[in-house]
Amino acid sequence: MPRSLKSSTRVVIEPLPNAPRSAKTKANFLTPETQAIMRELEKRAGFPCLAYWTSFGGSICQNDVMAMSKLLEDRPRSKTVGLFLKSDGGNPEAALRLAHLLRNFFSRVVLFAPFECASAATMMALSCNEIHMGPTSYLTAVDSSLKHDLSPLDSRNALVSVSQDEVSRILRLWNGQKSGDNPFPEVYKYLHPLVIGALDRSSSLSIRICEELLGYHMKNKAAAAKISRALNGSYPSHSYPITDVEARRLGLPVRSLDPEIGALLRQLNSLYATMAREVRSDKDSENYHAEEVCNLLERAGRQIVYHVDKVWHYRREERRWISINDLSTWRSVEPTGRGWTAKPFFIV
Repeated sequence: MPRSLKSSTRVVIEPLPNAPRSAKTKANFLTPETQAIMRELEKRAGFPCLAYWTSFGGSICQNDVMAMSKLLEDRPRSKTVGLFLKSDGGNPEAALRLAHLLRNFFSRVVLFAPFECASAATMMALSCNEIHMGPTSYLTAVDSSLKHDLSPLDSRNALVSVSQDEVSRILRLWNGQKSGDNPFPEVYKYLHPLVIGALDRSSSLSIRICEELLGYHMKNKAAAAKISRALNGSYPSHSYPITDVEARRLGLPVRSLDPEIGALLRQLNSLYATMAREVRSDKDSENYHAEEVCNLLERAGRQIVYHVDKVWHYRREERRWISINDLSTWRSVEPTGRGWTAKPFFIV
């Protein structure tokens, strides 16, 4: 890390109200270092910048909308904002709400996507006026998949995610046999009818959200509908990597990522990954304590994180892990005097 970005300032982590005295966090908050990079990023870009980053254990969710609102609560409105986004997806409706929230503060959103920007994150990308991509960047398809209460269970007794594309392919292969038999009685042995119905509704929702997000900057409704249909049904897998070349072919407003901005974002990503590393302490064979940072939002002067802090217990009779003694909370990391303090806040 460049000398100008080094910092020895520590972050003071306020305890939760009514938390046990022994509950001391082991999480590694690197806010002084990430703030230095955010300032460098704004200087290079020439306009205010935000970061929205989720770890493997996190995802784009409805609570992130309120977290982003808190991040921006005392931020003056301006014309343009840069958004560093790295996520492997999450809730499509939350992506729509986040895009709408940003548009209430900024009339032009420039996306920096140097890494994965998948699924619901791809939906957020659709709302941006420019999408800056580099050699390691990719978007993905946005075809629907979900874990329903009636989804099948895997070997660990956890719900399995089912995708619309998988169901469509099963039906297409069955009908290709030209046997004349109805495939649904056989399919229903493995998938509950309500799961298939929920998938169909989710697919319609995904197409609608994509078209609405593209409408923030694309006035040609036919072109927006074409892009939406392609992202929802033209790729062989949900995780198919859509590189900058393919994104341009689709008709998205792709630009080449500035190398200096890309270098700063790689440093920022490395620090976020360090913060998100799970710290696990085994108590015995059936209990362990785990801490990590899942979702992280940042601007110059403030950082918002979701700090996971809980004990996991293995329930033998159900063959699954359950969480107990959950002290997880959102924290707003703000400057206090010469240092930084991570203050808990709650979203209901």
